[in-house]
Amino acid sequence: MVLLRCRCVAFGRTQCRRLSSSAVSYSARRVVITGLGVVSPVGCSVAKAWTTILSGTSAIGRLEGSGYEKLPCRVAGQIRGDELDVGDHFGKSELKTMARATALALIAAKEALDGAKWTPEDVDSCQRTGVAIGMGMIDLMDVCETNEALKKGYNRVSPFFVPRILPNMPAGQLSIKYGFRGPNHSVSTACATGAHSIGDAFRFIRYGDADVMVCGGAEASISPLGIAGFCRLRALSTSFNEEPQKSSRPFDAAREGFVMGEGSAILVLEELEHAKARGADIAGEILGYGLSGDASHLTAPREDGTGAMLAMSRALKDAQLSPKDIGYVNAHATSTPIGDAIEARSIRTLFNGTSERVAVSSTKGAHGHLLGAAGNLEALFTVLACLKGKLPPTINLETIPEEMQDMNLVPNEAQDWNPSSGRRIALKNSFGFGGTNACLCIAEYKE
Repeated sequence: MVLLRCRCVAFGRTQCRRLSSSAVSYSARRVVITGLGVVSPVGCSVAKAWTTILSGTSAIGRLEGSGYEKLPCRVAGQIRGDELDVGDHFGKSELKTMARATALALIAAKEALDGAKWTPEDVDSCQRTGVAIGMGMIDLMDVCETNEALKKGYNRVSPFFVPRILPNMPAGQLSIKYGFRGPNHSVSTACATGAHSIGDAFRFIRYGDADVMVCGGAEASISPLGIAGFCRLRALSTSFNEEPQKSSRPFDAAREGFVMGEGSAILVLEELEHAKARGADIAGEILGYGLSGDASHLTAPREDGTGAMLAMSRALKDAQLSPKDIGYVNAHATSTPIGDAIEARSIRTLFNGTSERVAVSSTKGAHGHLLGAAGNLEALFTVLACLKGKLPPTINLETIPEEMQDMNLVPNEAQDWNPSSGRRIALKNSFGFGGTNACLCIAEYKE
């Protein structure tokens, strides 16, 4: 026999329980969402971003600057300067130590922590609060500019260059700023980064490694080199440079590639009894988490869709649910011809002839593809959909392909979500280069 110690936060004491060493099991603690924060092309607050998404408005615009003039793609989802100036949030000396993505994560995290009313100072609470924030790509401009500086002399290289380009620095900087000493975790799984970060944080709480986790992702990799690289992969939209707002069009018959975006979204996850004990407002609940690998191709999803199917079915199994319990799927759908078609096929297969009763939408038409910050931003919108009973639309959906016409893709206008029975429960998909897949099962909170 072994003794396992578990902290009973609600009553402020430590309890012990005996478990067999041959069959150690964990009690699955419920994990709820108590804070949300966002900086994105569609808004730099949760309220503004959600309003923009429901309005069906695109925030994608033209890329300005000589570096973009000769590139096939000249559109992106950028955070407007009049919406956010990171210089208003940090001093010059602070900005020298961090990449733009890190700054965006810290700003979004402040809104999330303020909303959760969680900025503890006692040692025990700080030790039970962790961070899981990832980044898909480093700032390539930082690398290019530092390389040019090196040509002028070794001393021109910033001593903060390496910390700025490390993908774990959003998590590290946040941990240091607030004194959080629980798990300090960073995921970098391409476009599945944000969803994996939330899923891993969910499990850290479920299995007792922390009581509170601040989690999500950040991305600020829009640059001429980044755009050129994705263009060479033939991954980006190139036919709508004169109509930027129409360039990202998930599921639409005229889709031709994704549009890069930037930003960060942060969620505060919390063990249910811990949240209730301190009277926290609860925005939703994470019920399950599924992961899979395609084991197929560097950049394309597995053609038979089994990678996506495995992630979704594993999330359902983890949540102890079946497809009939799901009312909405927030799709990864990036606006690529192959990817959107395979995901739609996977969803139709999962629901086995009943896909017409399930709403499916992608918000990327409004904000573009935030790469490592896509899954977390869209998970935030999924939380709000469950909380508010509103389904975000798939905008620029002008012609639904024949093979998807039996699906409710929530075209162009938000829809009410009022299930006839039970609670609002959704799946959130995220897939990344290298064949990495994640799915979160998110629900409205009910006792």
